[in-house]
Amino acid sequence: MAEELDATLDAGVMTIRINRPQALNALTRDTVIALNEALDRAAEEARAVILTGDARAFCSGADVSAMTDGELKGVGLDVINEAIGKIRDLRVPTVAAVSGPAAGVGCSFALICDYVIMSEKSYLMLAFTRIGLMPDGGSTALVAASAGRHRALRMALTGEKVHAVQAHDWGLATEVTAPEAYLTRAQEIASQLAAGPTLALGETEWAINQATLHELDAALNREATGQDMLKDSADAAEGVTAFLAKRTPEFRGV
Repeated sequence: MAEELDATLDAGVMTIRINRPQALNALTRDTVIALNEALDRAAEEARAVILTGDARAFCSGADVSAMTDGELKGVGLDVINEAIGKIRDLRVPTVAAVSGPAAGVGCSFALICDYVIMSEKSYLMLAFTRIGLMPDGGSTALVAASAGRHRALRMALTGEKVHAVQAHDWGLATEVTAPEAYLTRAQEIASQLAAGPTLALGETEWAINQATLHELDAALNREATGQDMLKDSADAAEGVTAFLAKRTPEFRGV
């Protein structure tokens, strides 16, 4: 478990790094359990949190290689939704340092953070419908809260990549940096926040998140219900099979 995710604390800043570079930091159940454990530690010890991956990828979503016949084995929305809620409820500022893809639930883990720093070469993507599933991890609320309904629908229905500059224009990113500077900038911001009045900062981010993400819990429940139905569908089975075979799926709406 530990080798799939690293959490280090330095001068009040906890850096949580997804560490599955061989899979573009795709998530397994063990990875997300380790993330939940790191977030529990952050709630007790940290004054600011950085969530990141590596220079190649932030997080490419759930590990589709763990899917068989449309069933997402080994991950599960229970631990994913728990982690999303914990990040939202941390009473310290959270900073996402994004390079490469933040796709699927990886997009959710970036957007749930309070401050999103994206490399010029990074992008956000909701690719769920490409394999016969629907967005989850709270993304149906998170994207709409920042970018608006029609942009959320565009991302969710088309599965297109929203590159960093466009994501910033849409309100999905706080800053865009040069590719080599995204993590350094995240460290600068997190250190600045950790040195500040974290009690006041925590109350501030809590109030803003409650005002803007008041639909998040309901969205997580709707997504879990919809995803449970879709995972048993013939379209999801076809979508996953086609993805693994690297061919175009043939969906039938069943």
